[in-house]
Amino acid sequence: MLTAAHFLLTYRCTFECDHCFVHSSPRAKGTLTLEQLETALDELGKVETVERVYFEGGEPFLYYALMVEGIRAARSRGLQVGIVTNSYWATTEEDAELWLRPLFELGIADLSLSDDPFHYEDEKENLARHALVAARRLGMPVGTISIEAPRVEDREQVRGDPVVGGSTMFRGRAAEKLVEGLPTRPWQDFRECPYEELRHPSRVHLDPYGNVHVCQGVSLGNMWKTPLSELVRTYDCDSHPICGPLAKGGPALLATEYGIKHSPEYVDACHFCYALRLALLDEFPEYLAPRQVYGL
Repeated sequence: MLTAAHFLLTYRCTFECDHCFVHSSPRAKGTLTLEQLETALDELGKVETVERVYFEGGEPFLYYALMVEGIRAARSRGLQVGIVTNSYWATTEEDAELWLRPLFELGIADLSLSDDPFHYEDEKENLARHALVAARRLGMPVGTISIEAPRVEDREQVRGDPVVGGSTMFRGRAAEKLVEGLPTRPWQDFRECPYEELRHPSRVHLDPYGNVHVCQGVSLGNMWKTPLSELVRTYDCDSHPICGPLAKGGPALLATEYGIKHSPEYVDACHFCYALRLALLDEFPEYLAPRQVYGL
């Protein structure tokens, strides 16, 4: 049951993190317009189960005025609103409060701050801490998102084989930048998608090009071509050329169904799935989109 929609307000970001799902960077293109936001919000209003929207990216604060108007439009429609940000704007606690006060007055339900070594290696320059203090001072609901870098650990059970620890998912840039030297497993092991509920997604990501992501880079279709509410209503996992095989048998089945040549081992299911999707980009451009998410 779909309860939330996450607006990728822009693919542009002040950072270019190695773990980024969508290959965001200062050079990335694609930003929603206010008209597009309002169109999508109107369509979400036709999906009675949707209760909350998020504004993220990329970095949504890069288009602050647009974000504020989008939040105001969502709140006027009775939706709860959250924001995900890297806090690049929080140069001091006092300045951070200036940025956050208008959002607090709009009734933000959640402010999530990226605070991990990918964003802030130097504790002295950790702007997320400024934002956290300012948000708490205002009384805003606030928390941090911390993605742990991958690391090799010893498996405590079953032969002591090394496994990958940390919370990084190997999709997007992470599949290219962070897998070297990590232990791998045979491709036949990956017979399920461990992270996404593909049959009955509870949230989707909406991007500036109209893609409705059930997982970053796997789209239900394009909401500028088919109304968003219709895409949600008519979605059938089993008939989707990517989600169907993944839901039935994970990346292993996706590889088998399309006869894709691939490596014998991968770090995890996301790593394998991402490699397969890269191989299928030209065959399913409507469903594996946009190419931005694949670094192209």
